[in-house]
Amino acid sequence: MRREVGLRELIGEILREERHRQERTLADVAEAAAVSLQYLSEVERGRKDVSSELLGAMHEALGLDLADVLERATRRLHVRSQGRGGLRMLAA
Repeated sequence: MRREVGLRELIGEILREERHRQERTLADVAEAAAVSLQYLSEVERGRKDVSSELLGAMHEALGLDLADVLERATRRLHVRSQGRGGLRMLAA
């Protein structure tokens, strides 16, 4: 049985994929968002919860709207829930 993915992990996945798509380093995005490189790395790996203020700084550093990040997360939740009898979101 496949483990459910939490919102914290989805957000981190989306931020990491966007950073890679833009060919930017952790250090570059961390500096632009005014967060530590270690913290950004932990967020990207789904190991740290992120406050709304820090999420705002991170998505802005990547040139994303919050709505875009949340829409991507929603699409992934829908895709991953197909065939499993419904949608479940785990609390971070």
